[in-house]
Amino acid sequence: HFLDTQKHFILHSLLYSIFLHLFLNPSAVPETDEEHDLDLSWNELIGGSLHALTSHLNHMTCLSALKLSGCRLNHQDITALGKILFGLCSPFVPSLRLLDLSSNKGVSGHLSLLSSHLSHLSLLETIDLHLSQLTSSDIQALACQRHTLPFKIKFCEYFLNIFPVVAVPYLRCVDVSWCKVVGGRLSLLLDALQPSVLQELRLSSCELTTQDIQHLASACRGGFLSCLRVLDLSYNGSVGSNGWSSLLTSGGLGLLEELDLSLRPFTSAPCSDWLPALLRALPRLAALKRLGLQRWTIDGKEKLQLDHNLKKRILFPWPPPECCRVLL
Repeated sequence: HFLDTQKHFILHSLLYSIFLHLFLNPSAVPETDEEHDLDLSWNELIGGSLHALTSHLNHMTCLSALKLSGCRLNHQDITALGKILFGLCSPFVPSLRLLDLSSNKGVSGHLSLLSSHLSHLSLLETIDLHLSQLTSSDIQALACQRHTLPFKIKFCEYFLNIFPVVAVPYLRCVDVSWCKVVGGRLSLLLDALQPSVLQELRLSSCELTTQDIQHLASACRGGFLSCLRVLDLSYNGSVGSNGWSSLLTSGGLGLLEELDLSLRPFTSAPCSDWLPALLRALPRLAALKRLGLQRWTIDGKEKLQLDHNLKKRILFPWPPPECCRVLL
């Protein structure tokens, strides 16, 4: 026990010295108008020692991003972080735009210690809390700040409880990618998002079902997603042809610039059943600039039809193979 305590003290003292004498010393931070990112992610020594930052971060007058992913933060660190944010939101420079607390299980149950300070960060755009095991009390703490929360909130846990938080009129971006519990429940999320004017919706690898995509198509027909510019449905290989066809024929996506329907690596499937729906939809997708169809297979004739409809307005991020049966 003595050795563990001594080791703990030495590690924390070392961390404090590094912060103080290397990059957090006031003389080491140039007083310029340039924005700075501070990324301390995956430094487990920070856990329990974040208070060492509080008096020094205030010298970084143009801090735009603070990344503390995977740092084993605990409730004491969250309290210290609240003090940091209170300092950063002084009248001088409320410059913080991104706060990343992802992959910190110690945040669980203690978000109320931080949430009251978020409303003062007028430029804050993104809070990343995924894989932090948020509890219902954490969700409530965020919900209390719903009118001052940023445009983009990223978290997966307690998906069914986040609706009071995400259902805000000014929400522009929703990213619940890799959140498996979305599959089969997308209609609940879409209903909660109705007051919002979404520009970006990312649902990659959510185990979406055919019925989920049909609910999405219904939302498109209703005009709810008429302002959408980015729609990421990649890595959802369980969706059947009827689902993709219903989405592509639904309309209501006239401003869409990016659409990704790619399959996950090391998989493939034919798209012949829903390709006609895509070809009919392309003239209505006048703003489309990027179409992701990786690992869907088509034959040579279908490839010619697709190329003819796309012409040169779609930018593919990969070169098409030169063979009769094409993997896009």
